[in-house]
Amino acid sequence: MPEQAPCPLFINGEWIISSATETSPVYNPSDGTQISATPMCGQEEASKAVEAAAAAFPELANTPATDRVQVMFRFKELLEKHFGELSQIVTRENGKTLDESRGSVRRGIEVVEFACGAPSFLMGESLENIARNIDCDTIRQPLGVSVSISPFNFPIMVPMWTFPIALVCGNTFVLKPSEKVPLSCIRLVELLQEAGLPPGVLNLIHGGKEAVDTLLTHPDVKTVSFVGSTPIARYIYETATQNGKRVQSSGGAKNYLIVLPDAEPDSTIDAIMGSAYGCAGERCMAGSALVCIDQAGEEFMPLLSNAARHLRVGPTDRDPDAQMGPVVTKAHLDNIHQHIQNGISEGADLLVDGREVRVEDTPEGFYLGPTIFDHVTPQMSIAQEEIFGPVLSTMRTADLDTAIEYCNNSGFGNAAVLFTQSGAAARKFRHSVNAGMVGINVGVPAPMAFFPFSGWNNSFFGDLHVQGHEGVSFFTRQKVTISRWIETKKRFF
Repeated sequence: MPEQAPCPLFINGEWIISSATETSPVYNPSDGTQISATPMCGQEEASKAVEAAAAAFPELANTPATDRVQVMFRFKELLEKHFGELSQIVTRENGKTLDESRGSVRRGIEVVEFACGAPSFLMGESLENIARNIDCDTIRQPLGVSVSISPFNFPIMVPMWTFPIALVCGNTFVLKPSEKVPLSCIRLVELLQEAGLPPGVLNLIHGGKEAVDTLLTHPDVKTVSFVGSTPIARYIYETATQNGKRVQSSGGAKNYLIVLPDAEPDSTIDAIMGSAYGCAGERCMAGSALVCIDQAGEEFMPLLSNAARHLRVGPTDRDPDAQMGPVVTKAHLDNIHQHIQNGISEGADLLVDGREVRVEDTPEGFYLGPTIFDHVTPQMSIAQEEIFGPVLSTMRTADLDTAIEYCNNSGFGNAAVLFTQSGAAARKFRHSVNAGMVGINVGVPAPMAFFPFSGWNNSFFGDLHVQGHEGVSFFTRQKVTISRWIETKKRFF
């Protein structure tokens, strides 16, 4: 694609140029240059994508599951073949290090691998003689047109949480990536097309609120999947459900990392660094609130501060030794700076100031180094709000019960992590903490493709999560058949 060329749409098997007059710039965060432009599609183009998907649905729904998964097998082979290229696209438009991009692409491929097992997980259940001469069985059937509205932070992984499972279940699809990172999804759709996906089965559009609202209210759309901030996730859920859609809407998080004094120092520091500063903190599983219990703060904070100061920040598209890259846009960088200033104003101790980081080779990049606040209180905004950047807010407390209380009072519920060598403490934490994904000595407890991504509270709106068998249930509905056959005296055999 030429530099700064408007991103195309993919509707009914054809790549087309949008008629939208408004575009949103796409940047390379490492150097601040514009590399493309995203058309802000309106109602007409969004509706065309839904209509194409609706028209393709009857044929796909009646295609045997064994045939549907053949496309996914070919798609998986193409993803492996283009693994390096896909990783580089993610790094270029998002700013992740190449290793982080590779990890995210691999996680997406794992969902495709799971989806290839559709003939097994789509099987129903049956029982003979639920009453005399009466049998009962269930089958799973697809719903229709499914929609995914995906975020900027994982341009390949998050879309692949949804459409591989939706397609093998027999649904057709409309994908709307974030306007900040459209290039990864464009390449995914090109590979799907190469894998032999029939026209209309998956469609790609771009845009903002007008396009999204069209998808949320269109009568042919049956399911909506979303990942983003909590206010938008709530809006997506409320709007789509009011219009009769099945919805899985993932919001933000304030994930707590709790350290007991008996935690093993080296592995704990490594895990906290990875959790807080991996992907520049731009992930809903990032550990952004640290609670040190009893003497843990005196031991761990100097080690953590030293590690943060020595983390190499640089242009991920050209520096293979960069350990953390930029954030996605200048506007997002400015927003994080405001959060840091709020923390200072509220009286927290700024131990490590990431605003001091300078990347000489690419001064126009959107860089912020690892930042650490200490002696934060639960009432401070930096302890309550999702910053979505490399900022860690540290609290001190005397006991595990208080630390759990801090976590449970946050209002979010994605992840919570405890570092300890005590089995009793770990069991208590696992039982008591109000979060859907729990880590014990694991900094980022993100589940594999065959388990659900199980956010709770204000981190998720809906009933059925992405991935695993919950994902299969989300994209299908069960039909129960009860049969009785009366043997007559007249025989035909």
